[in-house]
Amino acid sequence: MAFLSSDIGRLFRKRFAASAQHFGVTGPQWRMLAAILREPGTNQGALANWLEVEPITAGRMIDRLEKMELVERRHDPSDRRCWCLHLTAKGEDLVRHMAPLAQQAINEAVSGLSDEDHALLLALLERVRSNLSNDATPEANLIHG
Repeated sequence: MAFLSSDIGRLFRKRFAASAQHFGVTGPQWRMLAAILREPGTNQGALANWLEVEPITAGRMIDRLEKMELVERRHDPSDRRCWCLHLTAKGEDLVRHMAPLAQQAINEAVSGLSDEDHALLLALLERVRSNLSNDATPEANLIHG
């Protein structure tokens, strides 16, 4: 199951990366833009964690997106050392234009599934994610006991 889900994720990333090229961004940049759209005001550390990259790598990606005028850094009112990340109008427009390609890839992935099967698939995947998000991970057990 772990290999299958990892392979599905890889195939989605590959498909999205190919689509992103048409818009002048990379697949990881698209993922970053989507994450900022979903969580406006997020910071570099949270993005790095979500993208599973080092904070310095995320910082370089943000630098590139900022130079492309797709992302802007704003001061965090509660912590002067942190920056909150937001999409610019140009970034929001780009994501809106890219969204149909993402939806097309998803539609192709679930083609042949009934609406009920699709709903069940989403529910089961949510349950698996919830199970794996539990704090009682083997790593936590090693540290605490």
